[in-house]
Amino acid sequence: MGRRGITEPTAIQTMTVPDGLAGRDVCGKAPTGSGKTIAFGLVLVSRLRRAKPSAPTGLVLVPTRELASQVCAEIDLLDSGRTLRATAVFGGAGYGPQVRRISSASVVVATPGRLEDLISRRDIDLRSVQIAVLDEADRMADMGFLPAVKKILDRLPATRQVLLFSATLDGAVSELITRYQRNPARHDASSPETEPDIEHVFELIPKDRRLRRIAELLDQHEQIIVFCRTKHGSDRVARQLEADDARCAVIHGNRSQAQRERALDDFRRGRARILVATDVAARGIHIDDVPCVVHWDPPDDPKDYVHRSGRTGRAGARGVVVSFVDPSQRRSVMRDMRSIGIDVHFVDGKPPSRARPGELGWLASRVQRPVEFSGSE
Repeated sequence: MGRRGITEPTAIQTMTVPDGLAGRDVCGKAPTGSGKTIAFGLVLVSRLRRAKPSAPTGLVLVPTRELASQVCAEIDLLDSGRTLRATAVFGGAGYGPQVRRISSASVVVATPGRLEDLISRRDIDLRSVQIAVLDEADRMADMGFLPAVKKILDRLPATRQVLLFSATLDGAVSELITRYQRNPARHDASSPETEPDIEHVFELIPKDRRLRRIAELLDQHEQIIVFCRTKHGSDRVARQLEADDARCAVIHGNRSQAQRERALDDFRRGRARILVATDVAARGIHIDDVPCVVHWDPPDDPKDYVHRSGRTGRAGARGVVVSFVDPSQRRSVMRDMRSIGIDVHFVDGKPPSRARPGELGWLASRVQRPVEFSGSE
């Protein structure tokens, strides 16, 4: 791990890795960016490294294709001896290349829908799986993947080890724990001390001033992820930003896998300073050192606010989350944020009279003024 610049384990790694290495089922609760992938990756690499399978002995289920690719890459980095072969399978890509890679893979990292298709086509045999991992279990439940997840888990050997990681362990996730884990070691790393260091700012700002505000934020932060509610809205915002000479990358459901991978690569390498995305990327992007997240639109589901915001403040870094709120939305936003335990204090996005709107550097001279509301709101 030293070559990765990681010298101390995170809380969730300290809690879960020993039990995972001992062969116990593990149930881990931790916020996004807390090191869950390395935690289960170490267990897979350590316990499966001597296996020479004719079929996969490790299985990781994840909610999105981006996360599948990134988990697979993380396992490859951890497997410094190259004793395992990990491969990612997901929708939006051809079956042929994925099937060929599966034939020599020890670990398959998959989205539930594509894996279910591969099972129905008899392209994969899960009877040799020794360790199964459910990553972002709550997100898979939110996205409606639980029927597929259950069908997949029902096909695994009764002796398999199950590692489950999630930001929440109630509701449908609790059902998975009860049905598919045997006396799991339960660990909760979501204490206030482990919460990410994120400043949340809610700005009352109409849409005609938001492009200007993004320009200001770019003057403060090297890179920004901007979340929009719709695919067309993401494209529109990206076009408008690029018209103002801001290099953007875009990710949403209408983009091909190649386009999505290229967008992530451009953002990681700094060729794009802004990544514009829908909620498809809220849990599928694992990039350290993103300093700022912007909610161009409030999310439809308040829980997605947490997942979007979790793209910053990762690995102990400090992050800033700025939510753009139309004045007509202030009551609904306050209600939604209250439901996830966030106390909202709005600031007025209107610039002071001495400012010169649209200029970089405007933010440094800007004074954010609290907006007073009655307690009934």
